[in-house]
Amino acid sequence: MPIGFVTKTIHSWLDYPVAAALMILPFALGLGESNPAALWLSVATGVAALILTVFTDHQTGLIRILPYKLHMAVDLAVGLTFLAAPFLFGFAGLDAAFYWLNGLAVVTVIGLHKPEAGARAA
Repeated sequence: MPIGFVTKTIHSWLDYPVAAALMILPFALGLGESNPAALWLSVATGVAALILTVFTDHQTGLIRILPYKLHMAVDLAVGLTFLAAPFLFGFAGLDAAFYWLNGLAVVTVIGLHKPEAGARAA
């Protein structure tokens, strides 16, 4: 029995606050102590996430030209990149914890995604 409960609609409503948090929290938390990239990687990802959300074909997309499956694939890539970032860029302390926690959260949300009714039959 699938445990997925994060629907396309729920996901769409999470996208904007997550994008905002990725842009604001690095400054509020003072990220970048171990490497300035720890600050700017999150901010750039937040800007990209906002743009992706605006263009995704889901409930809160404003210009719905990108398929939701592409959005999900990008989210998964971001989650995995965030999990790897502390190792790749030498992030330590709060910088590393921020990326590990965010990466784990993104991968978990993707893992808990509930397939749409039409997608289950395929």
